[in-house]
Amino acid sequence: MDGRVKPGHDARGGRLRKVFLRGAVAFAVVCVAFAGWVISLGPLPLDQARRVSTTIVDRNGKLLRAYAMDDGRWRLPVDAKRDVDPTYLKLLLAFEDKRFHSHAGIDPLALSRAAFQLVTSGHIVSGGSTITMQLARLMEPRRERSVYAKLRQMVRAVELERQLSKEEILNLYLALAPFGGNLEGIRAAAIAYFGKEPKRLSLAEAALLVALPQSPETRRLDRYPDAARAARDKVLIRMVEEGIVGNDDAAQARATVVPKLRKPMPILAPHSSDQAIATIKDTPVIRLTLDANLQKVLEALARDRALALGPGISVGIIAVDNESGEVLAHVGSADYFDERRAGQVDMTRAVRSPGSTLKPFIYGLAFEDGFVHPESLIDDRPIRFGSYAPENFDMTFQGTVPVRRALQLSLNVPAIALLDRVGSSRLSSRLKQAGTSLVLPKDEAPGLAMGLGGVGVTLQDLAQLYAGLARLGTTRPLREIANVRDEREPMRLMDQAAAWQIGNVLIGTPPPENGTHNRIAFKTGTSYGYRDAWSVGYDGKMTIGVWVGRPDGAPVPGLIGRTAAAPILFDAFARTGKIPAPLAKAPKGALVASNAKLPPPLRRFRPMGELVRTGSDLAPRIQFPLNGSRIDIDRTGDGQNAAMPVKVAGGVLPMTVLVNGASAGEIDSRRQRLVEPPGPGFARLTVIDATGAADTVVIRIQ
Repeated sequence: MDGRVKPGHDARGGRLRKVFLRGAVAFAVVCVAFAGWVISLGPLPLDQARRVSTTIVDRNGKLLRAYAMDDGRWRLPVDAKRDVDPTYLKLLLAFEDKRFHSHAGIDPLALSRAAFQLVTSGHIVSGGSTITMQLARLMEPRRERSVYAKLRQMVRAVELERQLSKEEILNLYLALAPFGGNLEGIRAAAIAYFGKEPKRLSLAEAALLVALPQSPETRRLDRYPDAARAARDKVLIRMVEEGIVGNDDAAQARATVVPKLRKPMPILAPHSSDQAIATIKDTPVIRLTLDANLQKVLEALARDRALALGPGISVGIIAVDNESGEVLAHVGSADYFDERRAGQVDMTRAVRSPGSTLKPFIYGLAFEDGFVHPESLIDDRPIRFGSYAPENFDMTFQGTVPVRRALQLSLNVPAIALLDRVGSSRLSSRLKQAGTSLVLPKDEAPGLAMGLGGVGVTLQDLAQLYAGLARLGTTRPLREIANVRDEREPMRLMDQAAAWQIGNVLIGTPPPENGTHNRIAFKTGTSYGYRDAWSVGYDGKMTIGVWVGRPDGAPVPGLIGRTAAAPILFDAFARTGKIPAPLAKAPKGALVASNAKLPPPLRRFRPMGELVRTGSDLAPRIQFPLNGSRIDIDRTGDGQNAAMPVKVAGGVLPMTVLVNGASAGEIDSRRQRLVEPPGPGFARLTVIDATGAADTVVIRIQ
């Protein structure tokens, strides 16, 4: 052999090389074309796929309300590990994609099986699409079912696997999977069909939710429940065949009735949700400080009580954590969808007359100033402040009472007398300093009438103020949206001792019939004309405020804070499921003493401008009439009042007699004088001697 290549062999080798070269070129052309086609597909529409309905959740992540997307679809964000029952996930992967965690987007075994079944049976027996391929189809929906469409899904599936983790792919699928109508995703389906989150699903529910996405429109529970049931049973049978579900469990699940109606999406805290979505834009999940469980029971309480109180009546309730200022429940109306009660108007934000609910802050400033104490005596008798003559709600007067009882009984005259001494402008500025926005009539300055409701305030502001009392004198701005940080410092309301004294007084207020004594420090209020009934109270942990009335401001005869709002307040505390926490302990410097052991200036309140006795033995003392006595005046036939003697001991002459602040002449050398008494009712007699010492008595003339 000479080692030379024969001509025939050389020709065949050349032809092979040409064929190989042509094949390589063709393959390269195909690859280039395929690469160009892949590039032409553009980037994955991940941003669009990640769009979900805005959801409002409570402090623990529980769904309060969801808002449909712009096109009307319900698509709720979902996390497979946190939000979905493991049983459902097990069935889903076993039925749809056994090798989900091991393949790279395409499962060759599943595709081969599907192709073989198609060839041998002449129709599609099973799909071969992985969950990743199904996700690709959901992200770029196509009506046609073709080789091209399948190839596109495969390419997109590989891209998804390269860009996302398995957990992210599963979460996206669980959010986009169709369940009929405008329902997308496992959470929307579970809530709409079963009225619950998919965290805990029965076997029957899990199997049904696995079956629906395969043909969501022909298996809609609200239209084709029989088809849905058959598909569910098919899933269960297959799970039994594969040893994932036991026969008995599957039989029990198959016996379960399929729901035939959709349930409404939850709408808890609708007013808070509306406010949150208006405040925070383009945020898929907004977390509120509310407690969904408390919110639910208080919404039911408001609805039930409003129905019992009569047509047109609405109820607003707000519950606040004392320490943090976080709103735990916010019930803006009795029924959000009741147009007759203006349900979409948030009555916790409405400016209304507060009635007597501002009185504790008048007393608190008086305690802070040190001219009165809860055990001081104060007069509840007719009195005029210029042209203003306050009267009590029941049109009666109690005479001389302890300050403690005056506040507990919500007496008007003592409150106005204290406000006159404290100063209306000072009260107004202090409440504003504490974060409350008072609304006065146009061009009107703060006046004494604000102590009885002559000013506008909201239930939210009142709750913030009363929580400040529970915090011993500092208020925190109410916080309801957890996503929004509030760096504002606590604001001063009054000193600690004064705030503690107010709580110590209010906790002794007689409760309504359904209430327990000495558990809740509370105050009621009724605005002029029976338009608003209020009750605000607190324990050591929480403050709750209640408003009752008509949103349109129309009067409701007989609507009184004590009988309409206070029972709701005590019921609200009871429905928290917790025993009321004790109030804060007395701070250092708080004076706790009986009236007899108080310093002399604190034993009895003296109105502004009334002179007090010096304590000297030479100070004047009115011997007649005695303080608190009743004087019968004889009247002559012409209707004139007989003169009334005034007798004085001690003091330095000359001495002047004042009757209701007006001079009635001087005491003579015998230390007495006849004065003309005023008309029937209470009268205040004051004697001032030459040194400025004085004594005062209040009598009742009949």
